[in-house]
Amino acid sequence: MRSRPMVSVIMGIYNCEGTLSEAIESIIGQTFIDWELIMCDDGSSDNTYQIALQYSKQFPDKIFVIRNANNRGLNYTLNCCLEKARGIYIARMDGDDISLPERLEKEVQFLNTHSEYAIVSSQMIYFDEHGDWGIRNVIEIPQIKDFVFHTPFHCHAPCMIREEAYRSVGGYTVDERLLRFEDCNLWYKLYAKGYRGYNMQEALYKMRDDRNAYKRRNPKIRMRGLYVQCIGFRMVHMPLKYYPCLLLELFKCVVISLMPERIYMIIHKCNILSK
Repeated sequence: MRSRPMVSVIMGIYNCEGTLSEAIESIIGQTFIDWELIMCDDGSSDNTYQIALQYSKQFPDKIFVIRNANNRGLNYTLNCCLEKARGIYIARMDGDDISLPERLEKEVQFLNTHSEYAIVSSQMIYFDEHGDWGIRNVIEIPQIKDFVFHTPFHCHAPCMIREEAYRSVGGYTVDERLLRFEDCNLWYKLYAKGYRGYNMQEALYKMRDDRNAYKRRNPKIRMRGLYVQCIGFRMVHMPLKYYPCLLLELFKCVVISLMPERIYMIIHKCNILSK
């Protein structure tokens, strides 16, 4: 029987054959070595699953691959990974991103020495085909009121969470209305149950943000974000004075949905660079 690792890295993968090897190699190259990587292929139509299998054969004691019979969405897929995870801490990773070499080491060290926190995340570096172009700054110690204007206030992909906290809220809620915003819903569930998080004020992760990312932000998906906020406000008993802010979010969803791609990308990058 395999010994329990300190960290289980969970990765939902879908049609990412061009970036998956780089993402996996960034975990293999971590300075912290007591980890396992669990990937679940969500019905890819390219060579994503085959690439993942090659790595599992190369590292049979460290890398494990499972597969959905058909495309089910990231929330369902991550729950499949959680079912297999044995780590004391659960770390996230996406199949088109890069974890910087000291990411796991620094996050483990933080959770080991700060029992008051169940979540730790970090800043992120944004990059595209032209290279790095910005850094996502984050609130160091978010409070529930920060949900109003800073959702999500933990970057999901670089996060590490105590295993018992993940399981106490049932992992990710499987609901089509939450897709692309399953992370925001998770933060609401965790904070509603009394768990708290911390954001390290350094970038430990690189997130790919290019034209493909823009195409995944269609009007229907943006409205899901508003829905997540509406139910989240009730979860954390947000004071009534903050509810009118949801109307502002609705207005922003409409404006952004009508905005041409080129204009959106300019504003999006300027918004990141200004923070």
